Amino acid sequence: MRYRVEPGLYAVGNPSSESIVLVSANFKLSFDRLRSQLDGIDAWILVLDTKGINVWCAAGKGTFGTDELVNRIRAVGLDKIVSHRRLILPQLSAPGVSAHVVKQHSGFQVIYGPVRARDIKEFLAAGMQASPEMRRVRFPITDRVALVPVELVGILKYAVPIAAAFFVLSGLHSGGYSLPRMLSVGSWSAFVFFAGCVWTVALTPTLLPWLPGRSFSAKGAWLGLVFAIAASVFALTHAALFEDYVTLIGWLLIVPAVSSFLAMNFTGASTFTSLSGVKKEMRIAAPMQIAGAVIGFGMWVTGRFA
Repeated sequence: MRYRVEPGLYAVGNPSSESIVLVSANFKLSFDRLRSQLDGIDAWILVLDTKGINVWCAAGKGTFGTDELVNRIRAVGLDKIVSHRRLILPQLSAPGVSAHVVKQHSGFQVIYGPVRARDIKEFLAAGMQASPEMRRVRFPITDRVALVPVELVGILKYAVPIAAAFFVLSGLHSGGYSLPRMLSVGSWSAFVFFAGCVWTVALTPTLLPWLPGRSFSAKGAWLGLVFAIAASVFALTHAALFEDYVTLIGWLLIVPAVSSFLAMNFTGASTFTSLSGVKKEMRIAAPMQIAGAVIGFGMWVTGRFA
């Protein structure tokens, strides 16, 4: 489960002082994907310390940045290992790197390679010239759906305990505590919360281009509202699950608030966002999400004793 590679200089094949130098992040998948495309090529791979974050996200966060690149060049003594002064960086690292500053402080010229590692060979064969297709960033549904399992695993450690808390607290009522009520209504409450989280994590990246709104928080809120309405309609038609309208309104606030928050997790894995845009969105959305969740939970608790 180790997902980090030690920063430093790595050899692929039998590189010499004339061999190319490719720069990558120390996220294991990024590193492995790059070297898997270098079959038959003698090259050096300079791995930066991006704290285990991929190139794209690290460039936005600043860990794949100018200072780290310059410091890593010095740390490995790259000027003594290669005779040329050229570095090939992934195109998606550009937001974090100032090429002219790197040249000024290290003497190395930054050349931006293609977006995807699979185009490296063609890029090199073309004299380090990238075609328009190599420069194009794509984010098709297959790439988006690939994010779902990672996010699902990530939310389990939070969603499961919270769902369990809803299950236990559902036994409360004006007359004290009821185990039968916990088993019936509690199971439904735990399901609504947990299924709402899974629904959001699965559908946010899948339906990303078609969900209403520009911000991820808005897209998540719409998904949560749809799920909450569907769950409410189902509860209204099943007497064993329907408690009261105060509780129902509580869910209509809780689920969209949580869904909105979960949807924002995808801002770092999308072509749709920028660092400044994400910061602005969080300043606006986070207070609204907190308010919705707190008020909704308050109404849900009130519903225990209504």
